[in-house]
Amino acid sequence: MRLNNTGAGPGSDNADSLDYMPMHVGATAVNAARAKRRTHIASERDTVDWVFFLLVALLATLGLVMVFSASISLSERLHEDALKLGRNQATYLCVGIVAAMVVWKLPLALWERYSVVLLAGGLLLLCVVLVPGVGKSVNGAQRWIDIGVSVQPSEFFKLALIVYLAGFLVRKGEQIRNNLVVFGTPLFIAAIAATLLLSEPDFGATVVVVFTVLAMMFTAGVRKRHFFVVFAAAIPFALLAIYASPYRRTRLLSFINPWDDPFATDFQLTQALIAIGRGSFNGVGLGNSVQKMHYLPEPHTDFVFAVTAEELGLVGVTIVLALFALIVSRCFRIARNAERAGHLFASHVATGIGFWLGFQTFINIGANVGVLPTKGITLPLFSYGGTSVLVVCIACAMVMRVHREVAEHTAADLRKQVENRLGVSGAPVGVSDRVAHSV
Repeated sequence: MRLNNTGAGPGSDNADSLDYMPMHVGATAVNAARAKRRTHIASERDTVDWVFFLLVALLATLGLVMVFSASISLSERLHEDALKLGRNQATYLCVGIVAAMVVWKLPLALWERYSVVLLAGGLLLLCVVLVPGVGKSVNGAQRWIDIGVSVQPSEFFKLALIVYLAGFLVRKGEQIRNNLVVFGTPLFIAAIAATLLLSEPDFGATVVVVFTVLAMMFTAGVRKRHFFVVFAAAIPFALLAIYASPYRRTRLLSFINPWDDPFATDFQLTQALIAIGRGSFNGVGLGNSVQKMHYLPEPHTDFVFAVTAEELGLVGVTIVLALFALIVSRCFRIARNAERAGHLFASHVATGIGFWLGFQTFINIGANVGVLPTKGITLPLFSYGGTSVLVVCIACAMVMRVHREVAEHTAADLRKQVENRLGVSGAPVGVSDRVAHSV
């Protein structure tokens, strides 16, 4: 008996579609036919978090526009080409997109396997940048290595540390709650990194690294009393690090009263506040900033947010803040879904990246508006900086990879459940594939 009269027989190319199937074929033959089918749990399109992708794309595009605008005067003065710095940023972004596409294809298990190697490489780079003649000094800070282009090792180290700590929390998840030696291992690594970063000096990156480590440990379930001990012990060391350096002490005290010395130690902050104030509600218009005309230092890097506030006003600033908030919250949502699916390493990675982007954004914008001391730290995906753009693109691709693996895992589980039911009912094979694809 034939199911339909399509003209296809058992030996035809379409036999595995089960449009033609003798009724006497049992469950064994059906399962064999299923096994031979080309399995595709979820297409790449189905496993992309389009919301996260669009948020990142919008932020990067808006940031590129603002870098072009904010850097015009400085680029003309330094390179006699008003668009030079903007084109550089566009090139960095393109390189970052290519790197992100590659990273999105890599399984997270590969990152977990080489997490210790990545951490060792990151620490080595932090040491190399301090070597005289190797590290490049700009404005009194030795944070870059010149290899034809300037590379900032601290940006790579942030991501390497997150990957390592994610793997460490998976391996030592239970012990870190009860064993003080295990609990102290990430803190010891963070202390070494902080020492190296303060030697550059890069106080902003130090704060981001330390707080990211603490936040990841906290979300992993470390006992609260251990944290209280750590904070109590860290406060004296933090105060010592600040007051031992006249540079850091001046930065800390100047933001408390920026109008006390507006033409010397407080010059950066006062010019940033003037730019923000001029923006008012609607801004002065894209490209019409006055403060970027050699008044505001580093208008395309540290203070691009102030230029954005001046040109786009409260409306533009609100959009920028909303994009950052949505990206960070999306990271946490993806991390939560990964944890529910049992992907602990993926969950810790997404959580760490979310905290990193959130802390760094808060520090940069806080310095622009005067609630934090001014720090030389980039605004992720928004301000000028090749290394920062590249690493943040890679980090965002890793978050998207987390979503992909969780989606594939969920689709595989659902497909298995459907196939188990279909194996009993004898329903057509293609139904299970369509159900799995629809997840």
